[in-house]
Amino acid sequence: MVRYDGEVMKRCCDVEVVTYAYLNTTTPQHHNIFTTSQHHNTTTSHLNIISQHLNISPPQHLYNTSTPQHNNITHMIYRNLTENEISTLQVNSCWAEDWQRIEESEDFEPRFFHRVMFYGDIRLGAFTDNVEVSRGFMKHSGVNNATLRNVTIGNNCLIENISGYINNYTIGDDCIISNVCTMETTDGATYGEGNLISVLNEVGEGNLILFHGLTSQVAALMVKHFHNRPLKDTIRRLIREEIERTAPDMAAIGNRVKIVNTKEITNTVIYDDCEIAGAARLSDCTLMSNSNASVYIGTGVICENSIIGDGSSIINSVKMQDCFVGEACKLSNGFTAAGSVFFANSYMANGEACAAFCGPFTASHHKSSLLIGGQFSFYNAGSATNFSNHAYKMGPMHWGVLERGSKTASGAYLLMPATIGTFSVCFGKLMHHPNTRNLPFSYLIAGGDTMFLVPGRNITTVGLYRDIRKWPKRDVRPIGSQKSIVNFDWLSPFSVGEILNGKKILENLRSASGDNVSTYNYHEYVINASSLRKGIKYYDIALRIYMGAVLKRVLKKDPLLTPPTSDVGVGDWHDLSGLLLPASEEERIINDIKEGTLGDIQAINDRLVEINNNYREYQWAWTYRMILDYYNLTELTLADAERIHADYITARRAWIAEIRKDAEKEFAMGDVEEEVFRNFIDNLDHEIDYEE
Repeated sequence: MVRYDGEVMKRCCDVEVVTYAYLNTTTPQHHNIFTTSQHHNTTTSHLNIISQHLNISPPQHLYNTSTPQHNNITHMIYRNLTENEISTLQVNSCWAEDWQRIEESEDFEPRFFHRVMFYGDIRLGAFTDNVEVSRGFMKHSGVNNATLRNVTIGNNCLIENISGYINNYTIGDDCIISNVCTMETTDGATYGEGNLISVLNEVGEGNLILFHGLTSQVAALMVKHFHNRPLKDTIRRLIREEIERTAPDMAAIGNRVKIVNTKEITNTVIYDDCEIAGAARLSDCTLMSNSNASVYIGTGVICENSIIGDGSSIINSVKMQDCFVGEACKLSNGFTAAGSVFFANSYMANGEACAAFCGPFTASHHKSSLLIGGQFSFYNAGSATNFSNHAYKMGPMHWGVLERGSKTASGAYLLMPATIGTFSVCFGKLMHHPNTRNLPFSYLIAGGDTMFLVPGRNITTVGLYRDIRKWPKRDVRPIGSQKSIVNFDWLSPFSVGEILNGKKILENLRSASGDNVSTYNYHEYVINASSLRKGIKYYDIALRIYMGAVLKRVLKKDPLLTPPTSDVGVGDWHDLSGLLLPASEEERIINDIKEGTLGDIQAINDRLVEINNNYREYQWAWTYRMILDYYNLTELTLADAERIHADYITARRAWIAEIRKDAEKEFAMGDVEEEVFRNFIDNLDHEIDYEE
């Protein structure tokens, strides 16, 4: 691979000159949305903000001296070294380019510094306490065997065995930095902020900007509505303003950070309570750690131009470039990623991702799996899963969407472009660009040159039953770190709307071809007659379960069954990478962004939270209309509600019975332990407890 740095004239985020770099990537549009001059002409408030967040005080020489400073952020009073302190440092084999440029706190003790070389402006805190370097192993704080240049160090840090140097860094309190080669901030540092990448279309012009406040919903808005130029320009301006507001003038390390046995850290902001152990290289990154959701970077990791979210871990020789990793994600075991984003509890190991949009709970465990040019959520990739985004004609520009809950079986291959309906499963080599959005919960099976479709089959499987119960339990994001919105409803106006379309499609196929046929054709797919009949049955079971469950919830809050007071929610629904919302609300947020009603990123996030908080209200408006249509009613009475509830119980028990049969079929194979099987059946038996 060749690393090439160049400049182009391009308008992006109202910036006329954009400096970009090709960094081991085939995407020529990869660049940062800021020029170097823009980044370094930011006001000193940028450093103030990050310093306040990390509770550290950078030295005054690092500020833009042309700007008046707010001295109240400097919590520590510094003084110059005394002659006795200088003498003690010299006896301890320390040396300074200029002793007068070293300042320290009132409680500074030079006896805890050995073989340290000081260059430039240095500020030192108090070194009075022991620190725990390993469980039960205490060492006294201090600095030993290190070269420091333009560095501020907080209280009670242990810094030792720096084989290269630490240059232009601010370090918080109670940190351990040991056996590190180099740490520095250089000109042009971006810390991974403002990095413009292209997801889905690998060779696109760039549709997603990485920044510390990115959520799956904001990312989905940028990608989904990329061709809406006014929206794109406005969001990019708001992101630019957010980055300018918070960008530091130099890299900083928060409090209680531990960095050991690491080769290179360049232009990287590290927040509180992060641990880095054995990493190979971190370059232009931001690690969004905190005391409730710490970030861990492990052995052999190479991470460039990326942002790591709260509670995530990157371990075991992961190689990552131009990526965003959201809250509580885990990447491990040699996984490689380029130009991709991962959100909310995603898990990646062994395989690779390129131009992938991995929404909440995306999982890929296997060495031979490649996620490329696809959008996923609540997704599980089987071993040797592969996607083809390249027709070997115009380039790797094709892409597809696997809607929430989809899976690919071992050895599955999907030729893009393609759209797979929610909670569907793909088997074999699917070559005909399938679009099954309106046939959700289906099996897509490649049998030689014939493509089979089994509609609704996944509704009654053990796998679905386990999945919809495990995801809420596996959301390990602590309260306060849940930035991306995740709605776990498997039956919602979004998925049920697709079920309604699917049921109508199957009924129309049967009406057009009659009942005396062995197969039906739907586009390039063959549907066996028995599969079509069962598909209608399973879809109807799901519809009755959904209507009954919503009605039961409404009656608990409103025994009089008051009709909806608003039409918001009626119509189409969308899944915005975890957030289920009416299409009308998505359109409203788009218009409000363009018109300036939502004037910053926080306002956008607040609106998204508001929409999520109103989900049950919107759902009731949609479901009320659906119930009237399904039962041919003009209004919904309490007597109607009793009938619907009875249908709900019947449908739910039929659903559980089908799942039981699926479990018994698997148990009959002989390799499922009887205790596991019995526990599962017991859980099914207790489902009747939730009927009332």
